Amino acid sequence: MKTISKFILKMMGWKVMEPPVPEPKCIILGVPHTSAWDFVVSYLYYQSEGHTANIMVKESFFRWPFGKIVRSMGGIPVHQGKGATLARQMIEEFEKREVMHLAIAPEGTRARNEKWKTGFHTIARAANVPVYLGYFDWGRKEVGRGEKFELTDDVQGDLKRIRQWYVNKGVRGKFNENFATGKDLE
Repeated sequence: MKTISKFILKMMGWKVMEPPVPEPKCIILGVPHTSAWDFVVSYLYYQSEGHTANIMVKESFFRWPFGKIVRSMGGIPVHQGKGATLARQMIEEFEKREVMHLAIAPEGTRARNEKWKTGFHTIARAANVPVYLGYFDWGRKEVGRGEKFELTDDVQGDLKRIRQWYVNKGVRGKFNENFATGKDLE
């Protein structure tokens, strides 16, 4: 799969900028998330380097015939019923696994969203795992894991610095009008 993924990325015009995260456990932010194609590019990126990143997927997708496929692509089933919290489920997954690179889109949707979600911060702090500022830049067709970001106790301050990093990097989404960097940063 490694060779095939490298070939497909190259045919699509994408350039891999960094190798995957060296630590066995981490959270990788996926920004900007403006298209379902973002998953395809990031999946191919990780596969091209011989690794698999994990993503949260509704448990209903794990039924036959798709369950094995979704799991093999790094999917982790999450329960969204009454009383379920995604953060708690992911913290438990980090505790159970020896290797887990959890990809999370803090925008939470492919539509424009000025208010990014902070669940990744909660999970990373509770599971004691690092956060990397992953990106898929449709303007330059570059994909990478980005820099390691040191979290603090100031969630909103961290979120503002993270968003500023993406602004400074100049990343563009496939549908860039849906990439909300935050009016407070301009």
